Amino acid sequence: MVSRATVRAPSDVPVVRWSDAVRGEVGFRTLFGDDTTETDSLTAGVTEMEPGDWLGRHRHDPAEVYYIIEGDGTVVLDGDELAVGSGSAVFIPGNLEHGIRNTGDRVLRFFYAFPVSSFADVDYRFTGHGDDADARGKRVRAPGR
Repeated sequence: MVSRATVRAPSDVPVVRWSDAVRGEVGFRTLFGDDTTETDSLTAGVTEMEPGDWLGRHRHDPAEVYYIIEGDGTVVLDGDELAVGSGSAVFIPGNLEHGIRNTGDRVLRFFYAFPVSSFADVDYRFTGHGDDADARGKRVRAPGR
């Protein structure tokens, strides 16, 4: 595929929602990549989390970046819990265990990006949530897969 300059707003794409004990309670809007835009080498979008929502701890081969647009939360990076809020940027090296939860009283919204052409190239390896030993090592495809 040849890349082409593109402009999209979150309202241009539907929300894909996860809601289970392993992946968490979280919504994604893929803006670029995922075979929906003429872009290559980058998949990016916006994650939306209501108060109390969370994305389960997981790993994947490609590195990832978060940029917090609004709200407050806690990101977990290899077991370390760090507060994030509007304006925070997070770099996540490939294969580092990470997750995030909304600890505020309003929507947590953040931009994410992977250096891959499509979410089909991202293999999420979830380590479970809390003491849910049965969920450890569960492998799932990225949002909508």
